[in-house]
Amino acid sequence: MITKETVAHRLIDYLKGQVELEALVSWAEDVMAEGEIDDRDFDVIREIVARLGLADVAAFGLSWGDAREMLTALGYRPKLEFETL
Repeated sequence: MITKETVAHRLIDYLKGQVELEALVSWAEDVMAEGEIDDRDFDVIREIVARLGLADVAAFGLSWGDAREMLTALGYRPKLEFETL
């Protein structure tokens, strides 16, 4: 079952550099084709996953602003932290 939390954690993993863009896009495409999406949040999840499925297309991309809006829609408050190298 794909929930808002599932989508949020996959996006967060991407933002942390733990998942490559290609893997995120592939996952999103699989969810759109075969995933069982939680009925309670179907529209929000479907919209975000569909958008993630296009993130590797130059015309669409995936900006920080896009990710922030997606996470907010999923019920998360994004917060940036910086550290020196």
